[in-house]
Amino acid sequence: MSPVNVTADAERFTCNAYLVDGEVTTLVDAGAMPGVVDEIREHVDEVDRVVLTHQHGDHVEQLDAVLDAFDAELFAYDDHPRRTRAIDDGDAVQIGDETTEVVYTPGHASDHVAFVGETALFSGDVVVYNDGAFDDGSFGRTDHATGDRERLIESLRAILDRLPESVTGLYAGHGDPFEASATESVRDVIERALERAERREPKYPEE
Repeated sequence: MSPVNVTADAERFTCNAYLVDGEVTTLVDAGAMPGVVDEIREHVDEVDRVVLTHQHGDHVEQLDAVLDAFDAELFAYDDHPRRTRAIDDGDAVQIGDETTEVVYTPGHASDHVAFVGETALFSGDVVVYNDGAFDDGSFGRTDHATGDRERLIESLRAILDRLPESVTGLYAGHGDPFEASATESVRDVIERALERAERREPKYPEE
């Protein structure tokens, strides 16, 4: 699997929106970058579905534009006026050529899910590789209305419990993607994020 971050060149704040070509061409989150439709069309002619990790604005601002341009299905945990399929913990969702398992992962957002495949983890904002707070294993902010540090800790544990050893790619909503090496695995990154979250200290000084 070779996801393409179609919002990588954004000049405004957005999430990473990952395009995965294959049997079921899928966009993981739509992002907030104007012109994302044109960027998607640089890579594919059609998008079969958009799957959402959660519905914070930086993940869905361009959702209508993408759905309109490609007449794509919308898979989401929480209600949305254009949702065509509700997804829940344990569901199977194909992304590209890979079947992933939906893992309900609240804490950063109450509607947050991650998609765990055989080779790739699309983690949204529950766990990221680097984000300015930590460089090699971090976790989503919990200092807002739908945030809950204790639930986020449980979500990180849930991902670890259901993560195949074959997963070599971590594709998060922010920061850089992570590819496993001979010395560091995706599990290592998540375990560091969990350890840091379990300190229950403010992630940023202003929290």
